[in-house]
Amino acid sequence: MSSLGVYGIIISGWASNSRYAFFGALRSAAQMVSYEVSIGLILISILLCVGSLNFIQIVIFQQFIFFLFPLFPLFLMFLVSILAETNRAPFDLPEAESELVSGYNVEYASMGFALFFLAEYSSMILMSALTVVMFMGGWLSFPSFSNFVLDPLIFSIKLGIILFFYI
Repeated sequence: MSSLGVYGIIISGWASNSRYAFFGALRSAAQMVSYEVSIGLILISILLCVGSLNFIQIVIFQQFIFFLFPLFPLFLMFLVSILAETNRAPFDLPEAESELVSGYNVEYASMGFALFFLAEYSSMILMSALTVVMFMGGWLSFPSFSNFVLDPLIFSIKLGIILFFYI
């Protein structure tokens, strides 16, 4: 799903009819594509450990130990990759907020600009939820201890912790 964002960035840079916005779009697309490879390889290693593509099976597999502990180096690489994929600091070069030209969205204002930020923040939530499901046991509270009343709360807390690192 996150690789579909590359098309929107390229098209928005081209549609603004500005050379600088198009260069910013190319720069942002190059960074997004380059880090998707590492995200894919890390996810493939988790899928090979579980033996299923089903998210529910991945969470149930982590019932006794979360993948955060045995696959901690992969978790750190995944965290760095999703920070770069969503253009968060220190990988915020494609947005170029400190420069005069603001990357691919230099020609957009009001609702178009708001839609770009809506897409960016929804991508952050998607990547955070993927991190919680893949490495932190999803809705499971603790290994081999589950409370069905508190499970949505536990998932929200884990998601909030990952989103905290984005800010």
